[in-house]
Amino acid sequence: MVDVMLGTSPIIALIVTYQPDLPVLAALLAAVLPQVDAVVVVDNGSKMDIASWLSGNVKGDKVHCLGLGENLGIAVAQNAGIDWAERQRAGYVLLLDQDSRPASDMVDRLLAAAEKLTAEGNLVAVVGPRHEDARSRQQLPFVRLRGLRLEICKCDRSGDILPVDHVIASGSLIPMTVLAAVGGKTESLFIDYVDIEWCLRAKSLGYQTFVACNARMAHNLGEKPVRFLGHTFSVHSPLRRYYQFRNAVWMVRQSWLPFGWKFAISWKLLYKYGIYTLLARPWRTHQRMMALGFWHGMRGCTGRCPLDEEG
Repeated sequence: MVDVMLGTSPIIALIVTYQPDLPVLAALLAAVLPQVDAVVVVDNGSKMDIASWLSGNVKGDKVHCLGLGENLGIAVAQNAGIDWAERQRAGYVLLLDQDSRPASDMVDRLLAAAEKLTAEGNLVAVVGPRHEDARSRQQLPFVRLRGLRLEICKCDRSGDILPVDHVIASGSLIPMTVLAAVGGKTESLFIDYVDIEWCLRAKSLGYQTFVACNARMAHNLGEKPVRFLGHTFSVHSPLRRYYQFRNAVWMVRQSWLPFGWKFAISWKLLYKYGIYTLLARPWRTHQRMMALGFWHGMRGCTGRCPLDEEG
């Protein structure tokens, strides 16, 4: 696998891996390779040799592998892939998680939406697909702020293009010119809120995030989804709860973030603290890690959690 110098405004897919399920990764590569000009796999310190596996299992020269050697966080990995894509003169970068399942026409539909929106005079930060939970088959909602309230947005019609405030990173198509203007992902967050922070930062600079409802992707969220009072909640590990609470508090403390979002994030944290204390097991461990994340966020601590031994 070698560097590829591509033609005019190519689309490069960026897949971040960490201890991937190899058959699932193979299925993702088979789905996305026909849709893009090249793929860069950024491995975040997996114990297995991902570069050798790619050499033995992926035909052709469209895949490049960057090994980081250790788990440096999702934002570092994404920025490394973005830098590589820039060197290849990419026009767009498509961000993907290792367990994502894009539809066979997802990229074409995302690109068509981005070009249509741009032609209409919109400053497009990113266009994301309609996400469906791979296990429940339920559509994952998007949000936009209305005053002090987060309004839930769903794709009611296939042809809709929805303006939203942020999208999940996986499946998002981003023009390289926007990354140059807005900047890369905030590496100190390590994981969680990385995509929210970038989209809201882009919005503060006048760019808009969109969802193309006719572009579809299946995606796994959380480790043990549970239902409570008619709602589905993604129950992550206690360590992920730490990052979510710490980075949410960090977000609220940013001077550029509008008051409405500060209020919405703060209210959501209070709500989540109660829900996950009630639903998550062992609840004391989750409660302790959420409280530690809150405290570290108030103190301005970032980077890898000191209790994170996996990295």
